[in-house]
Amino acid sequence: MKFQMLWLGLVLIAVKTYAAKQGKNTTIPALIVFGDSIMDTGNNNGLHTILKCNFSPYGKDFPGGYATGRFSDGRVPSDLIAEKLGLTKTLPAYMSPNLKPEDLLQGVTFASGGTGYDPLTAKIMSVISVWDQLTYFKQYIATIKQHFGEEKAQNILDHSFFLVVSSSNDLAHTFLAQSYKYDRTSYANFLADSAAKFVRELHKLGAQKIGVFSAVPVGCVPLQRTMFGGLFTRRCNKPLNKMAKQFNARLSPALDSLDKELDGVIFYIDVYDTLLDIIQNPAKYGFEVADRGCCGKGTLAISYLCNSLNPFTCSNSSAYVFWDSYHPTERAYQVIVDKLLTKYLSKIY
Repeated sequence: MKFQMLWLGLVLIAVKTYAAKQGKNTTIPALIVFGDSIMDTGNNNGLHTILKCNFSPYGKDFPGGYATGRFSDGRVPSDLIAEKLGLTKTLPAYMSPNLKPEDLLQGVTFASGGTGYDPLTAKIMSVISVWDQLTYFKQYIATIKQHFGEEKAQNILDHSFFLVVSSSNDLAHTFLAQSYKYDRTSYANFLADSAAKFVRELHKLGAQKIGVFSAVPVGCVPLQRTMFGGLFTRRCNKPLNKMAKQFNARLSPALDSLDKELDGVIFYIDVYDTLLDIIQNPAKYGFEVADRGCCGKGTLAISYLCNSLNPFTCSNSSAYVFWDSYHPTERAYQVIVDKLLTKYLSKIY
């Protein structure tokens, strides 16, 4: 019996050792997020920018019913993914003045609403560029080392899930400012190459499990429908969606190449098809409205145009795919996150 117990113990040790060598890990210690308003949980609050949302009615469905700087009626994907990973229900913004060292251990988001892969995007909107977010990430790791030691910092680098989400602001806005030197295809390719460069730099800083969101069908957000979809028809902006597809077509193989070249795991996360299906078939997912936002009249309202003085904000945001004229509702985000994690979660364990 003792021999059998000893043999079983050796087998279990061997299995655990093999799993460790294969990069498997039963727990994810933290979620670290970079990107734009989709993942921002309040980093823009202290910036001198027009892209803010730390006021009512933003946050009306957030726990406690108050605005936190999340561009939605409630929680955003960074929160929902952190919850699914068993970390926390709300992922803190790195720029929060109330952040304590112990708050860093389960992860943070460096995301800043209005930013993009093109450095010009952040300059135009006076927000935090993704490249500056990498600088803040270095500070984050240094703080972990200072307060919790080298081993804890290394564990976070080795086993955390790093998520990169950007491109919508570049495609929808900055392209116009860059069109003197890029056409639609070359600009989409420039962005995809910039995204791959960002991932390489993040990996150099120690990140081992990196997922990158595709571009979304940004031509179908209510604002784009209103401005470019026709006065009465309000169709999706097809040229803009075509640019998003070109970005994705360039990004996906680039990430595959990085995954083969570098250690750890690097993978592409297709959000485009998921969101497009929700927009085109809202009833399938229990939504009633997909071409307008809940806030205001839902056609142009975003940031300061989505405010408590607007009397037209809907009472049931869960019936809408979009909260304002650009950003989905918490319920839409929940549908997206559930579908994506079902498909991709196995890659980080």
